[in-house]
Amino acid sequence: MTEEDVCALADYLISFFGFDSEVIDNRLDMDDRDVFYMLEEAGLLGTRQEEIHIKKGKLWRIHYWILRTKRIKELAAGTKPAEEAGVFAYTDLPAEAWARALPK
Repeated sequence: MTEEDVCALADYLISFFGFDSEVIDNRLDMDDRDVFYMLEEAGLLGTRQEEIHIKKGKLWRIHYWILRTKRIKELAAGTKPAEEAGVFAYTDLPAEAWARALPK
């Protein structure tokens, strides 16, 4: 994406979220929801749902979209999360740890 496209997408998201980190799914039309699903696949958005019991014993589900601000800040700073950067528990092990000794 070009920087211009990224800025347009950021403005688009801000029009829904404003200063909040969540937006209710009912605000979205079909095209907006498609964009949100694309951003969820990219790891920039997440979802959650809330269940509320209303009169007559019915269950009402409310779906929310959540900005993954930590991930967005990592991308903006150009840093990678530890698991993407290749930092694992085994990287500091010496080569001898990987050698197998055959039983004598």
